[in-house]
Amino acid sequence: MSNTLNHFDHIIEKCKNIFISKMHDYGAAWRILRLSSLTDQIYIKAQRIRGIQINKTSKIEEGQEVEFVGLINYSIMCLIQIERGISDEPDFDLETALNEYDKQKVLVKDLLSKKNHDYGEAWKEMRVSSLTDLILQKIFRIKQIEDNEGKTLISEGIDANYHDIINYSVFALIHLEYFK
Repeated sequence: MSNTLNHFDHIIEKCKNIFISKMHDYGAAWRILRLSSLTDQIYIKAQRIRGIQINKTSKIEEGQEVEFVGLINYSIMCLIQIERGISDEPDFDLETALNEYDKQKVLVKDLLSKKNHDYGEAWKEMRVSSLTDLILQKIFRIKQIEDNEGKTLISEGIDANYHDIINYSVFALIHLEYFK
């Protein structure tokens, strides 16, 4: 499992570097987005990944790897929005944004470690296309919970679904980078 955690760190570091670059280019404009808007952005990226996998080609040069990175970064933004609330203006400087990013990264990595232990690294035997389908399922669950104003009767909340999207995306990127 130590390899998985090392791979996680490597993947998240790449995602964080892109997040930093986007913060440089756009600032914290994402802070004004409601969760439903971020969820829709995640949905668009996941649908594009599925389209690439089904069609085997794309007309845009960027492949599915870039979209999985986007799923991770947007999901971390969602977790930050849940914890810090939505702002009426871009209110984070880079340092604040990175502190929040790192806080979420630690929580997600801890969850990955626990689930990976309990499930015996079963994800290694999964197909990237199955991980994509599970991500889409999580998105539809999130949308339903959002439509229910965040209330669930028995199920985990929205944050747990974002955690899973991040971890499934990390697993997919590990497959694409290390298990070719």
